[in-house]
Amino acid sequence: MPETSQQGGSGPTLREVLLHRGYLRLLLISALVGIPVSLAAFGFVGLEHELQHWVWESLPEAAGYGRAPWWWPLPALLLAGLLLAPIVTRLSGHGGHVPVDGLGGPPTAPAAVPGVVLAALACLPLGAVLGPEAPLMALGGGLALLAVRSARRAEQPQLVAVLGTAGAAAAISTIFGSPLVAAVMLIEAAGLGGPQLIALILPSLLAGGVGALVFTGFGHWTGLSIGALSLPRLPRSGVPDPGDFLWGVPLAVAIALLCVAGQTVGRRVKTLTTTGTARQTALRTVLCAVAVGGCLAGYALLTGRSPEEAALSGQATLGVLAADPGAWPVGALLALVLCKGLGWSIALGSLRGGPIFPAILLGAALGTACSSLPGFGAAPALAVGLAASGAAVTGLPVTATVLAAALLGGEAANSMPLLIVSTVAALITAESLRGRPKRDSAPAGRTGAAPVS
Repeated sequence: MPETSQQGGSGPTLREVLLHRGYLRLLLISALVGIPVSLAAFGFVGLEHELQHWVWESLPEAAGYGRAPWWWPLPALLLAGLLLAPIVTRLSGHGGHVPVDGLGGPPTAPAAVPGVVLAALACLPLGAVLGPEAPLMALGGGLALLAVRSARRAEQPQLVAVLGTAGAAAAISTIFGSPLVAAVMLIEAAGLGGPQLIALILPSLLAGGVGALVFTGFGHWTGLSIGALSLPRLPRSGVPDPGDFLWGVPLAVAIALLCVAGQTVGRRVKTLTTTGTARQTALRTVLCAVAVGGCLAGYALLTGRSPEEAALSGQATLGVLAADPGAWPVGALLALVLCKGLGWSIALGSLRGGPIFPAILLGAALGTACSSLPGFGAAPALAVGLAASGAAVTGLPVTATVLAAALLGGEAANSMPLLIVSTVAALITAESLRGRPKRDSAPAGRTGAAPVS
């Protein structure tokens, strides 16, 4: 009996796809591309992490401060805006996509990679409330396409999509704390099925696996830290009880409301910064950067705490929060949600970086603020915050659940029912609030198979 497609059609079977000579060559290219892409990504993240440490820790200490003073974000973000403005108005690719557009779209053209890297290094270390995931995906996708001649890229758009996705996977193989998270995100975002899905994801998995190996070995050899999203210490959790679901579902809805509100503001800011002349775009970009700095300074003034807690992607603050939730007053958590959330909203439409990491911290902070409710607790509140924020900001429920599970580590097994319910509640709420997307356009916040240029 002849083999048939897994989808019941007359297309090629999975066996035919996997054993095709051209596909085997593509797998080999993906594995080889993963090495230089991962080295470049490691260098980028290592440099960004060192610059961040210098700006927010070493420089304040050298100036005689025990920690960054409340006003520190103002000159830092002003400098970020001044550096970013000429990049978005003059360089190819405009420094990468605007974060509020999500992570979807065609792979980044190799010519646009320098602008993406410069824009990210101008924004992220100086305190922009954005993550490194989008620039990394653009860097990986663009560098991977250098392995294919420009004429062949024009002739074979499907090859461009697959190889660009593989490069993105290699670049972000460990930035989410686990290469599995990146692989699942690419599977879910692809929106394909059957042999096509396997054909796309195998190069991504292979390049991502090589990338994770390079990241781990090179990091051990150099001693450099890449600041991957992880939670070294967590509150102990048990099997969820009815009280956890009673509070968890409304909390997931509230977190979805927060994320969608931030994206709505971000889209309006994007309209402001991308319309008009290049000179107007540059000026508005600088003003938005200063406004983000004002939000961070406002957090420090309201709480008396370091503005660094509200600045940057939120990776470090998330680890501190998860390690000891009880050390954070409810007022400080709510101020963090308000000030960082507003700064994130402005940055989404004006600066350059990724939208996911700060949203995860916002969800965790709001969840922790609600953990003292009767019948609730720190562990289930944190679990809801991680899962709901990931689902609301990406629109990818399986990715959000796997990411939350990876962050929770050994505590994930007990929390899994609550993670799934929270993810579903947040996704339904977010998609309902966004309304029906326009034809031929991706839903807001939806990630894609590869970053845009």
